[in-house]
Amino acid sequence: MLQVIIPAYNEVARLPRTLRELRRHVARSATLAGRVEVLVVDNASTDATAEVARAADSAALPVRVVACATPGKGAAVRTGFLAAAPDAEVIGFMDADGATRLDALDRAMRLLDAGAEVVIGSRGLADSETEARHSRLRDHGARAYRACAARIVPGVADTQCGFKLLRADLARSVAADLRAEGFAFDVELLARARAHGARIVEVPVWWVDVPGSTFDPARHGLDSFTELARIAWRGRRHGFAPAAAPVVPLRPVVPFGAVELPLVAGGER
Repeated sequence: MLQVIIPAYNEVARLPRTLRELRRHVARSATLAGRVEVLVVDNASTDATAEVARAADSAALPVRVVACATPGKGAAVRTGFLAAAPDAEVIGFMDADGATRLDALDRAMRLLDAGAEVVIGSRGLADSETEARHSRLRDHGARAYRACAARIVPGVADTQCGFKLLRADLARSVAADLRAEGFAFDVELLARARAHGARIVEVPVWWVDVPGSTFDPARHGLDSFTELARIAWRGRRHGFAPAAAPVVPLRPVVPFGAVELPLVAGGER
């Protein structure tokens, strides 16, 4: 069973559509049918986010709500990982805006069923399609952020796409040690997963920049870089980053429906 965590802060406008689309996709998918439950983490919202999430609960797509009083996407995802159903085999998260097209779930689950430990959506692969709003501030900030993140998790093309799935035992182990509470938490999540010996498989995604994001480059940018510095310091102190485990990009040479994992140097799967 796949437990999908959706961190949500004041998402009353965007969350209902995302849950409807997810329910429809699960109903149509031979890969996911009967295998998905949703856990919405209400991250101290001041609107009716929790109420609209509970209203979406159904037999076709069970939806549960838990509260996280600590502000920050990282804090919300950690809360969700630790509150996931005990029988979940895979735990992942996606954004409340539904920015990543849902066929990525099927692709990721096939890889996890075949033995992958971590599968992440990547807008940095050649096969990915992105529709994003651009500004000079966003572009410069994104390039600088990627350069800093690459020092902690070298080889990952896109640490920040809000679509990541992990085997449940690994997700719980990593979440127990996760300390980053803001938008930079993905970097610590990947670094700690890699320190556990997990390989990171990147898959291309179709991603749309949905209006209404709470991330403001001017307001949150400095905090994200500061958090990266803290992650790097913790990584050096506790030995979880950097590490040499390979990142495996899913290239077009692997058929869309294939379940076998790409081969990497060193003889891993």
